[in-house]
Amino acid sequence: MRASTVGQVVESNNPDYAVGEFVNGMFGWQEFAISDGKPGMMGRLNKVPPGIPPQLTLSALGGTGLTAYFGMLDIGEPVAGDVVVVSGAAGATGSVAGQIARIKGASKVVGIAGGDRKCRWLTEELGFDAAIDYKSEDVMARLREECPQGINVFFDNVGGQILDDALLNMAQFGRIVLCGGISAYNSQELPPGPKNYMQLVIRRCKMQGFILIDYFDRAGEAMAELSSWIEDGSLQHAEDIQEGFENTPKTFLRLFTGQNMGKQLLKIAEPTT
Repeated sequence: MRASTVGQVVESNNPDYAVGEFVNGMFGWQEFAISDGKPGMMGRLNKVPPGIPPQLTLSALGGTGLTAYFGMLDIGEPVAGDVVVVSGAAGATGSVAGQIARIKGASKVVGIAGGDRKCRWLTEELGFDAAIDYKSEDVMARLREECPQGINVFFDNVGGQILDDALLNMAQFGRIVLCGGISAYNSQELPPGPKNYMQLVIRRCKMQGFILIDYFDRAGEAMAELSSWIEDGSLQHAEDIQEGFENTPKTFLRLFTGQNMGKQLLKIAEPTT
């Protein structure tokens, strides 16, 4: 099973990688991995810079942080005064995407998440202006309440009914960023398409999907800006860390039951050096 991983070098015959150094790559669901240091099935080995917590390269400075960065800025294109809504807002990507919109001057950032604990985290710690609990609230009604002039940018990690609700609440020339569709990942049949897609025509909106691999050549740019925001405190992040290699499948399944808050990680072992 492939997975993005941070590991510590415990033995090395390669002068470019010293014992004790931390590296990340696609090492997968296993306790040990062997690499020649060249790009391959494990991806490119990247050293974790000194002083950077290893888990940060899997969260805010990893794939999820980069996804939030390029999806929000290149596809969503928020400008000062925009109203931005993020679904799956308490996840690793959504939580960063909403904060980036705030940093870039959005007048209001609204998150959609499941449960009171997650919603309070968004508003009390991450600076979201409002949070909608899709498990206990009427999402359509709350969107109309929070966004009376419409949504300028909708960053969607969920799809399904929440996307349909957002389509009916878009502002003229709004932008919809299709990042994920977790509501249907485990469906036995293909889900129906959005019922309200004609709103894209009526409101002259843009809806676009993207994949992070298209932006790998700009990763340095994103990591530099994300790092600066983390350092000055304007960007908060959270990791939900479970422990024990035997808990790998259970930890993975937490993603589909909404148990995680922030980036879901599994700690296999303590550093040896």
